[in-house]
Amino acid sequence: MSRIDIIGAGAFGTALAITYARAGHDVTLWARDGADAMQAARENTRRLPGHAFPMGLRVTSDLSRLTADTALLALPTQSLGAVLSDAPLAADTLVSTAKGIDRATGLGPTALIAHHTRATPAQLTGPSFAVDIAAGLPTALTLACADDDIGATLQDILSTPLLRLYRTTDVIGAELGGALKNVIAIAAGAVIGAGLGDSARAALMARGFAELVRVAEAAGADPATLTGLSGLGDLILTCGSEKSRNFRFGMALARGENLPGDVTVEGLHTARQIAARSDLDTPISDAVAALADGAEDFAAIADTLLNRPLKSE
Repeated sequence: MSRIDIIGAGAFGTALAITYARAGHDVTLWARDGADAMQAARENTRRLPGHAFPMGLRVTSDLSRLTADTALLALPTQSLGAVLSDAPLAADTLVSTAKGIDRATGLGPTALIAHHTRATPAQLTGPSFAVDIAAGLPTALTLACADDDIGATLQDILSTPLLRLYRTTDVIGAELGGALKNVIAIAAGAVIGAGLGDSARAALMARGFAELVRVAEAAGADPATLTGLSGLGDLILTCGSEKSRNFRFGMALARGENLPGDVTVEGLHTARQIAARSDLDTPISDAVAALADGAEDFAAIADTLLNRPLKSE
């Protein structure tokens, strides 16, 4: 078995740490805060309560104790650059699980890794909720690495009997699938929050997927990648469940409510970046940004979308 470091003790990082320790790996989980309490309780009572830590999982707040060749970065995209610039990480391979675009640089997670380190970057993404992974429920994800030989090695290390990884060299497609589906999930949540029904949500998802592919293809992605786990699969999951924070955020927006301040909503940052571009037709991203920023209310946005010119599908 391998040694694996996981940087970030949010719900998803904790779930991965539990999964890999359960599979027999030697796992170190880095937490910025509360490491001693988690180590003592053998549970992340704040972010993932009810899921005990297996043997082989240790928690630390000391970055110098992260010495494995493979490290997973379970951090929000907006925090990734700062951690990478400050932390002297020893890993030869850094695998991001972030789903977003850095608002300061416009870079995706693997580009941030390449900018700040000499490690080989990779991306782990796809339809997954932390509670499902921690509970040992079957999950399939996409592992994207431009170097297919390294990708194959990572696929072997990071797959478990219940966490099945499919690999690709299309890093751009995998990253953008994960980032852009968050935008559509916000819109889907708003549709449900406003009481427009499941049929409207299905239509929004279908047109949202077309927008997702359009944006990713313009960035150089293979459109076929977006039909897989990292695009369509993740879209289906996050647009259909209140476990998704982006979906819950959309519901709250439509109802005039607020989410807790410590909840990271990556789709909002991505929507703003996409909406700022004038070279792409992105009505749903534009609508999400306008709604979140208070430029228009939900009724006006829905009216605008429903009165767009009719066209062929």
